[in-house]
Amino acid sequence: MINTRAALRLTAWFRRNLRTKLQSRDVYTVIHCQYKASLLAWLSLPIRLAQEHVYNLVPTESPYEAAAVGCPYISSFTFLSPQCPSGPRHDVRAMSVPEIKLERRAYSPRQTGTMILEVLLPIAATLLCYFIFHASQILYRNLTSPLRFVGGPKSPSFLLGNFKEMGDDPYLTEKWRAQFGGTFRFHNLFSMSELHTTDLKAINHIVSKPSIYQKAPSLLAATEIMLGRGILAVENENHRRQRRALNPAFGLPQVRLLTGIFIEKSVQLRDIWAAQAAQDGAARIEVTSWLRRMTLDVIGQAAFNYHFNALDTGSKPNELNDAFTALFHSPHATRYAGFRAAQGIAPILKLVPGPGKKLVHAARQTMLRIGQQIVNRSIAEIKASEGEKDLGKNRDLLSTLLKANLSASIPDSQRLDDAEVVGQIPAFFLAGHETTSLATSWALHALSTNPAAQRKLREELLTISTDNPTMDELNSLLYLETVVRETMRVHAPVVNTERMAVEDDIMPLAKPYVDPQGNSHDSLPIPKGQRIHIPIVAINTDKEIWGEDASEFRPERWEKVPDSVSAIPGVWANLLTFFAGPHNCIGFRFSLVEIKALLFTLIRAFEFEAVAKDDIVRVTVNFLQRPAVQAEGPCSGLPLIVKPYNAQL
Repeated sequence: MINTRAALRLTAWFRRNLRTKLQSRDVYTVIHCQYKASLLAWLSLPIRLAQEHVYNLVPTESPYEAAAVGCPYISSFTFLSPQCPSGPRHDVRAMSVPEIKLERRAYSPRQTGTMILEVLLPIAATLLCYFIFHASQILYRNLTSPLRFVGGPKSPSFLLGNFKEMGDDPYLTEKWRAQFGGTFRFHNLFSMSELHTTDLKAINHIVSKPSIYQKAPSLLAATEIMLGRGILAVENENHRRQRRALNPAFGLPQVRLLTGIFIEKSVQLRDIWAAQAAQDGAARIEVTSWLRRMTLDVIGQAAFNYHFNALDTGSKPNELNDAFTALFHSPHATRYAGFRAAQGIAPILKLVPGPGKKLVHAARQTMLRIGQQIVNRSIAEIKASEGEKDLGKNRDLLSTLLKANLSASIPDSQRLDDAEVVGQIPAFFLAGHETTSLATSWALHALSTNPAAQRKLREELLTISTDNPTMDELNSLLYLETVVRETMRVHAPVVNTERMAVEDDIMPLAKPYVDPQGNSHDSLPIPKGQRIHIPIVAINTDKEIWGEDASEFRPERWEKVPDSVSAIPGVWANLLTFFAGPHNCIGFRFSLVEIKALLFTLIRAFEFEAVAKDDIVRVTVNFLQRPAVQAEGPCSGLPLIVKPYNAQL
């Protein structure tokens, strides 16, 4: 059997050499290994269909060595076989350019087809066995689960479960709650059982026991595929260590220093919109795409002291903004997200070319490449300014993180290595770019459909005499605070999250669950491996908690909230929007002040009118919801009529 490392190195050599040196316009090659290779070796070797000739990898007299024949630019390649321990040993990692003996032979189409079947049939059989094994595990777990008595919707497909219909209809879980109550079971990809609950006692229990209820390995794997091993893709001690290192960068003193950048970029966006509206006195503007540019500029400058110039209309398209657009805002974004989730559940799918795989890889490489450049530059600047001695020079989040990480007072066991530091940058991009722009889009939508609230907010904002308020001045505006709270309640950017029990547990319920047989349960047995679906928006708009008008945008409700709201375990404003516990959003203060800066600047300057008041729907991709015009499709964004505000009218 071919050694795995040798097979991988052989693959790399094939890609570098054979495809360029042996392929011609009308002759394609099939590389057929006469050794019985492992599955990994077969999947790694590039296979190309033969039209006329086949280049056949053959053993020489020695089973360990092959020399090139008729290929003067190839010397020799030596690999070792674990089945022949008496043979010579070579360190595969130390090999120079691998070279193989190639013998040109002519094969008939039938022989070529037979050879291809010899390769494909073992692969297909192995994949089939793999899926049968895992399918039987999932089926057994579902049939023997102590939660099998919990009702819920039927699964229309074993492979897709309820995943596709949930993606097609973002309001489907609301219909299920009306039918089954707040606690029910549905099936995710590969029919994996997931328990949905809005019970606050259960949610508090989950949040208070982070050692039991953690992000599922498949979710961590899917996150790592896209973002790397930053704080969003780790658990337990790694998460605590990274969180400890990041905390100083997101404290109130640091956000206070960054408020000037929020205002500066908000003013730049205001001036762009004013220019568009100046000609006709009003303009129809798709606001979400512009807000995404603004927040990208903010996260670049405030987080990394890096200028993306996304708001510069004369610059070339921004590759990072384009990457996020393709990932989250393209017509196929839901398919891409589904395939990443499937890869997390079934890692073998990482070997399969699937929807969006190249796109995700390209986006991640773009983020990591830019991230590495930013980190290298920041480290050089810190070292040039004598590290900790010049704390005030750079105010961006990354510099603060690096200074703390380089401090002599930090034990080596708590430091982040270079890969972990670079891994934070994609997380910053996602959390600081997408979520804030979506939250502000929803705020403008809500205000455009509620002119009275928009006028009341504008009147308050105009009491501030400057266009450049401080963080403390923004936080002193009470009605602005209620508008932001109500937006984050009704239109939380992150619609749900999930946790998985890593050991058996008993989950208490505030409201007893009555099963289809009429039995009442004041708690539910949670088996190890059970996934829990936590619907953030559903809890934020639960009529039993907030009252009958819970789904309406009404900022005045915050003047006196119901007592039941205090049971929601949120890190901010008794909302689940930024979650709670050790995994609460570390950048929530940063995001809130940035949203306030945007609304302060834009509402003072413009009046916003809805283009399609009753036709705005939410589109959900990767736990994020964005507004779209139903009649124009999921990528339409949020168009608004923007008019310059004239105080004299």
